[in-house]
Amino acid sequence: MESFSQYLSIAAYFLLLISWVVFLGVFFVGRKPAAAPDARRAPQSFAGIALQAVAVAIVWMFYRSPFLSPLIEGPIVLNIVLEVIAICLMIGAILFARAAVRELGKQFALQARLIEGHELITTGVYGVVRHPIYTAFFAMMLATALVMSHWIALVAGACTFLLGTRIRTSSEDRLLSEAFGEEFAAWKARVPALIPFAKW
Repeated sequence: MESFSQYLSIAAYFLLLISWVVFLGVFFVGRKPAAAPDARRAPQSFAGIALQAVAVAIVWMFYRSPFLSPLIEGPIVLNIVLEVIAICLMIGAILFARAAVRELGKQFALQARLIEGHELITTGVYGVVRHPIYTAFFAMMLATALVMSHWIALVAGACTFLLGTRIRTSSEDRLLSEAFGEEFAAWKARVPALIPFAKW
């Protein structure tokens, strides 16, 4: 059982590396939609982007010692379960991000913004959470932490990421609320921001 756990940890690590390449590729590879002029931007969302980047850096930099040792010392079965959860998070994050980018089309952008002719997307993964790309990034960050990070880095990274995401989602929600009014309010009332089936 112990040797299986070690092999699984190694496999999960290499799968993590591949998953990050595929995950980031979702945002850059494929058909590039036609550019659309901006109607309005929310530059304060860059503060949220910076915090999210710091969170990802935390879980990559502060890894467990020895490398790929168990997150929790002792129960082998629990650590196997955590590795399996990490792998599921990687796969789910890639599928979620791909679906979200396809739904957004030309409206996808790094910065919070509205474009001319902007539409409120509420279908597909946007019927599960209002900000599925951030959900996917959060899942990838958690997967990274479960595979290789110290538990303190996991906690610090998660808190930092959620703070940055709160800044970004607030900026985006404000823009959408001003543009779509009651339609946005109804969507917000029934669909959580980041975590499926949660209030926030």
